[in-house]
Amino acid sequence: MTSLLLTGISSLVTNDPAHGGLLGELHDAALVIDGRTIAWVGSRRDAPPADSALDLGGRAVIPGFVDSHSHLVFAGDRAEEFAARMTGTPYSAGGIRTTVAATRDATDEQLTANVARLVTEMRRQGTTTVEIKSGYGLTVKDEARALRIAGQFTDETTYLGAHVVPADQEPAAYVDLVTGPMLDAAAQYSKWIDVFVERGAFDADQARTILEAGIARGLHPRIHANQLGEGPGVQLAAEVGAAAADHCTYLTDADIDALASTGVVAGLLPAIEFSTRSPYPDARRLLDAGVTVALATDCNPGSGYSSSMPFCIALAVREMHMTPAEALWSATAGGAASLRRTDVGHLTPGAQADLAVLEAPSYLHLAYRPAVPLITQTFIAGRPA
Repeated sequence: MTSLLLTGISSLVTNDPAHGGLLGELHDAALVIDGRTIAWVGSRRDAPPADSALDLGGRAVIPGFVDSHSHLVFAGDRAEEFAARMTGTPYSAGGIRTTVAATRDATDEQLTANVARLVTEMRRQGTTTVEIKSGYGLTVKDEARALRIAGQFTDETTYLGAHVVPADQEPAAYVDLVTGPMLDAAAQYSKWIDVFVERGAFDADQARTILEAGIARGLHPRIHANQLGEGPGVQLAAEVGAAAADHCTYLTDADIDALASTGVVAGLLPAIEFSTRSPYPDARRLLDAGVTVALATDCNPGSGYSSSMPFCIALAVREMHMTPAEALWSATAGGAASLRRTDVGHLTPGAQADLAVLEAPSYLHLAYRPAVPLITQTFIAGRPA
């Protein structure tokens, strides 16, 4: 174990309210990494000695992004579906079955290589923690395989056997499969269980049955909720104590009250609205009601094939009326809250040393300079990624 002093930091976002403001931003700052964790943060003038030092030359440092919603275990793409949407075909989630067929046909090596490619993309863009779902297998063997592969890249693995009902199965029989043999095979590789609660997918009763079965096996619940229209997803998330309800595009006042009163995190996924030409979630309404918001990519081959958290931040500021500070907090500390993690999403002593260095003097440039590759270096657990 050796210590590293990072100095010459123009703006250091700690997400520690003790430093003032939402982001706990420090100027002309420094931090010390000791092994895998943050040992010290503060003014450059007060920096303690360390085994080695790196002068960042006036660059900004932020916590690594925590991407709390992604679907990376898949084969093929759906570029033609995207092109059709751009000419007016509405998104209905039906294309998921196209990816299921390609994923089932792929080898383990092909799927693993694709996840590795996407995780590398994410790390280059400052993402240090990523959640990865199954959901493109929809058989006992293929769901377990997807989760086993995902577990090579993250501890945040999510069993999403309840993505859609396969075309060759009856809904009731498929729910029995998801809560029986498929859950038996998947549970050992999973931390979370998720359900797509939506028309064309699973209704509230089916979703409750699936989530309760997962909870009984020690998995923690999260939900795809209210993406395509108002529905029961958010209320079910509150009922079962889910960590997060993701999408939250169409919300009633009662839904917002439920999120605020229960602490369920609202996961907003603006790259999906960009790619599907759907209305963006009303982040301002959620924040003003006291709801905890997370931003995530939802990287997947159909409704939003982007691995870029900086892109999501720019969209959140421009299209969802979040301030740059709120968007960055939601992409870091908010994502950590969605995953119920206290060791990531902030840069304070004792936290895991996950951080990103910007080729810019301030975090404001993430939204100010959209689509510019500003992440110049990423550290994960104290080591350059």
